[in-house]
Amino acid sequence: MDESPEMAPTSAAPGISPASSAWNEWLATHAPRLLLFARQQARSHQDAEDILQDALVRLVEKLNSGEFVGGKEAWLPYLFTSIRRLAIDLSRRDDRRKRREDVVGDDIEAEQRDVFHPWFESDASDDETRIQLEQGLKELPPKFAEVIVMKIWGERTFAEIGETLGISQNTAASRYRYGLESLKRQLGGARRRGDLSI
Repeated sequence: MDESPEMAPTSAAPGISPASSAWNEWLATHAPRLLLFARQQARSHQDAEDILQDALVRLVEKLNSGEFVGGKEAWLPYLFTSIRRLAIDLSRRDDRRKRREDVVGDDIEAEQRDVFHPWFESDASDDETRIQLEQGLKELPPKFAEVIVMKIWGERTFAEIGETLGISQNTAASRYRYGLESLKRQLGGARRRGDLSI
């Protein structure tokens, strides 16, 4: 996928029932947080972009066919759920293929995991802090990291997160608190070691 993540999904929008400018405006607002969530779910940046593209295409097809239930406010929860399901499906297909082919791709996987992908793209973000937070999120168990991403960058409620992940609202809140505590400890350790100057 050679296009930028912000540009690629808009190609799916021309036939969408809402006005094209409304779709583009909505997408410009929400695409970065959706891509961030997809990155957290997928094994590589390219997979994340593909998953997001597929989820957007599914939404557009449902809107154009009149099958989509709910208004514009239901688009984001639908996309979070679609991204998660598509990532799981892709992961299962990849695992089966790897077993069938009996190919060990540890070197390639390690290289892809080590590639730097900025999670925080604000100019105001301090580079050292951003790097430490990114690393901390990557080191968290996925079940905690995905809740943090959905809550902070996805701006979802614990009820919405619970519904998307198939867990209770209380479990989502607990995972969020545990994940934040772990990140706080990691940043505290980085400050004590001198890795972080603030």
